[in-house]
Amino acid sequence: MKVSQTFKGFVPPPELDFPIRTGKSSEATFAMLPLEGRCRVAIENITPVIDGGRYPIKRTVGERVVVEADLFADSHVLLSAVVKYRSDDHLEWEESPMIRVANDRWQGEFTVNQVGISFYSIEAWVDPFKSWREDLRKRIEAGQEISVHLLAGAKLIEDTGDRVGGPMGERLRRWANEMVSNGDAKSGGATGELALDETLGNQVIRHAERSFVSSSGGSLKVVVEPTLARFSAWYEMFPRSFSPEPGRPGTFKDCEMQLERVAKMGFDVLYFPPIHPIGQSFRKGKNNNPECQPDEPGSPWAIGGAEGGH
Repeated sequence: MKVSQTFKGFVPPPELDFPIRTGKSSEATFAMLPLEGRCRVAIENITPVIDGGRYPIKRTVGERVVVEADLFADSHVLLSAVVKYRSDDHLEWEESPMIRVANDRWQGEFTVNQVGISFYSIEAWVDPFKSWREDLRKRIEAGQEISVHLLAGAKLIEDTGDRVGGPMGERLRRWANEMVSNGDAKSGGATGELALDETLGNQVIRHAERSFVSSSGGSLKVVVEPTLARFSAWYEMFPRSFSPEPGRPGTFKDCEMQLERVAKMGFDVLYFPPIHPIGQSFRKGKNNNPECQPDEPGSPWAIGGAEGGH
C-alpha cells in the first residue's frame, strides 16, 4: 500500500511548521498563491563583499572563496542553503552546500579555477524533511506517540522517491512504507530508529524539493587573476639599453635574449617602461650622468618634449 493512500484525508496538526500537500486540487491552489511572504528565510550580512557588492572581490586561480551569511526564519524550522557560482563563460550554475557554523551564521565555499570574472550568490529555504526529522527525534526522546508524525514524514520521503526515480527512488519509497507498516510506531523503538536513519535521510535532504527559495539577489562578482598576481618579483628593462651592437638602440627581439638571465636572478615578471618620445629638458647622459652630450639619447620619458610627458 502506498503511503499516499494511508495519507489521504490526513489533516496535519498545527505544530507541523511546513506545508502538507494532499491532492491535485491542493497542488493547483498551492501553485496559484503568491510567493511574497512565503520565502521565509532572511539572508543578511554576506561576506566577502565590498561596498554592498558594488565592487568585485579578488582571488587568484586555485584559491577558495569562503562565503558566509546570517540565515534565519520564523518559527523553529530547520534550513538548508547553498552557494551558487559560475564563471562568466558558463551559463549553468554550480553549487556547494552551506553549513551552520554558529547561531545563525552559515558558511560555504567554492574554488575559482580560471582567470576572468566569476559570480556567486546564496540560496536558502525552509527544509521540511530536516524540520520533521528534528521534531521526530525530540518526540522519541520524550516518549511521545509518533504514529501521526510518521505519516507526515513518510509522505515527504515517498514524494522524494517519486522525484528521484531509479533504484534510489525505489529504496526511499520502500523506506517510507516500512515506517508506517511497523507495529511499534506508538513507542518509537525500531520504527523510530528506522525513521532517523542517517544514510537514507541524507539522500532525502540531497534531493529535497526546494519550495519558496530565498535568494541573496543579484550575483556578486569575483575577479580571478593569475597566480603570480598574489606575489611575484618584477624586473624593469629598458629595451633600448640591450642592443648587442654599439650605436644601435635595442629592440624587443634583443630583450628576448635576456629572458633566461632575468629568470635566473629570481624574477617572475618582465615589464617595460611606457613608450614615450625622447624628451628635450633635463636630459641625462650615460650611467645617469647629469651632463648629456649631443650624441646621447637623453631621457626616454618625454620630459620637455612637444608631445608632452612627465
